[in-house]
Amino acid sequence: MSFQNPVFIPGPTNMPEGLRKAVDMPTLDHRSSLFADILHPALAGVKKVLKSETAEVFIFPSTGTGGWETALTNTLSAGDKVLAARNGMFSHRWIDMCTRHGLDMTVVDAPWGAGIPLDRYEDILRKDVNHEIKVVLATHNETATGVRSDIAGVRRAMDAAGHPALLYVDGVSSIGSMDFQMDAWGVDIAVTGSQKGFMLPAGLAIVAFSPKAVARTETAGLARTFFDVRDMAAGYANNAYPYTPAVGLLNGLKTSTEMLLEEGLEAVFARHTRIANGVRAAVDAWGLALCAASPDLYSDTVSAIVTPQGFNATDIVTHAADVYDVAFGVGLGDVAGKVFRIGHLGSMTDVMALAGIATAEMCMVDLGLDIQLGAGVAAAQESYRASTADARRAAA
Repeated sequence: MSFQNPVFIPGPTNMPEGLRKAVDMPTLDHRSSLFADILHPALAGVKKVLKSETAEVFIFPSTGTGGWETALTNTLSAGDKVLAARNGMFSHRWIDMCTRHGLDMTVVDAPWGAGIPLDRYEDILRKDVNHEIKVVLATHNETATGVRSDIAGVRRAMDAAGHPALLYVDGVSSIGSMDFQMDAWGVDIAVTGSQKGFMLPAGLAIVAFSPKAVARTETAGLARTFFDVRDMAAGYANNAYPYTPAVGLLNGLKTSTEMLLEEGLEAVFARHTRIANGVRAAVDAWGLALCAASPDLYSDTVSAIVTPQGFNATDIVTHAADVYDVAFGVGLGDVAGKVFRIGHLGSMTDVMALAGIATAEMCMVDLGLDIQLGAGVAAAQESYRASTADARRAAA
């Protein structure tokens, strides 16, 4: 694999040069005042990206998976009831973690390619008249299928049912790339990581707690040590960590949030939508379809592209790596071999996306699919040209 080429996997994402330099820093004493100058701006920057005024942000040396565990172990006890939808690999994995922790799961199975079934959530919550369900889980952006679910809709369903359960959201492949409104959507815990929208190496679990979620930490019975947010909060109060922090990554996170806020969050979201629209135009020109069942579910960070029946989609990913030194994402779980994924999030431009589209197109032609060379690239070019012209007219 060539380091000269961008990656088109849905994370870890490409890194801007400024973030590479921010992470590559000399060792400093993490118990000195210098660390506080990194830590607190990073925490404040994450809150702004989440559009929250009230959340407490906790950052652990881990990944999004550690963020899931942080959410569960700090607020729940063995036997607590949890409602979740399984509509892809990552929602499945969070459910599996809940089961391993002895939680009592109510799982709504949905097709891979579908979003969270809001009507079934509301029905289950209405029937839970004793309010035994303590938490509702939701995966905002299912990375395996390229499906974005309606988190505001999940909150509306909970409110319509008059249910007091807390809402926990996996935003690992959405936060920092697609709009996420923690306060407005009534999210009680938001989970993400450093390696996607924040454009950094993997290594940080980023978790935000609402005041309601913080209150649950005092009564939760599940065991936690490394992921205890109470210890982390006590460390923050002393400008420190309860153990050794990942200082370079935290400095990168501070710089990343500054970059996102300087670009403007709405501009970041619009850029991701524009790039995704170009990829979708290419898919349509190829005569293929997305795994996401309908346009309202299309993810702006990753497109899972369905290949013809009988064709092994993984061959495209392997061929791209072996012949063109370019990385795409394979299909996972129920869609393994049926889709390949183009990640278009984080540090990504129209021009970079065109390179990925062109490479995918070459691979499919090389492997004998009935694709006209140049068709997808031309469709994406027209999409990008039109959106650029619209933006210029709006700015005039």
